[in-house]
Amino acid sequence: MSVLKFGRRLAIAAGLLLGLGMSPCLSQAQATALQPVIRVAVEGAYPPFNFIDASNELQGFEVDLLKSLCEAMQARCELVQHPWDGIVKGLLNREYDAIMSSLEITERRQKRIAFSDPYYRIPAVFIASKETAPGEVTPLTMAGKKIGTIERTDHETYLKTFYKESEIVLYAKAEEANLDLLVGRIDAVFADELLLSKFLATREGSCCHILGDAPAEPAYKREAYGIGLRQEDEALRERFNHAIAQVKADGTYDRIRAKYFSFDIK
Repeated sequence: MSVLKFGRRLAIAAGLLLGLGMSPCLSQAQATALQPVIRVAVEGAYPPFNFIDASNELQGFEVDLLKSLCEAMQARCELVQHPWDGIVKGLLNREYDAIMSSLEITERRQKRIAFSDPYYRIPAVFIASKETAPGEVTPLTMAGKKIGTIERTDHETYLKTFYKESEIVLYAKAEEANLDLLVGRIDAVFADELLLSKFLATREGSCCHILGDAPAEPAYKREAYGIGLRQEDEALRERFNHAIAQVKADGTYDRIRAKYFSFDIK
């Protein structure tokens, strides 16, 4: 619903209150109750971002963050569980108003839908044996090293573009790269921190540690994730953008993030 239509509703409500001899000044709760519900699709199968708990309720980082965004917008929101397949189609068919389910912002998707500002990004890191001390991981310092990464990813592209003096070893899965690191076939693995932190938390991963973050120069373009919206819903997109900025500024975002991740994902 447009801001203009919402304003008309408030005016009508105020007129009704005057007719009843009541104050036209609405409380925040009353004003929120008059707003249309914002229906937001969540898959519920991608922990810790979103998942179904033992009580069959949606939980996770994105669920908690969405609740805070709705509070910041003074909006009524309703979670809609939807399978990943067809989740964008459901948005375009107006089955719900937004998607908040780890939807990566890509050029291809931007041709179909609009996105809010990113609400999380996953940093990339190098991990190596604990026998290797943490330090710089620039193309110069990693020259001559064997670096494993997952094929057909942004990480492969980055390494092949900038780490030309290193030997880039490609794997179908991160587990294969981690195993080769464990037995010393390669010197380091480069991938997203979320994926590698799970390995480091295992018994096998105790062999290794984070060698360093992707360097600031050359910069690694981190994957960005935003709220998916219909392209015509510009007013709703702006509301979400203001709310995202607000929860980041007031510390709410970091409190929620710390519940699920030990590293920054802003």
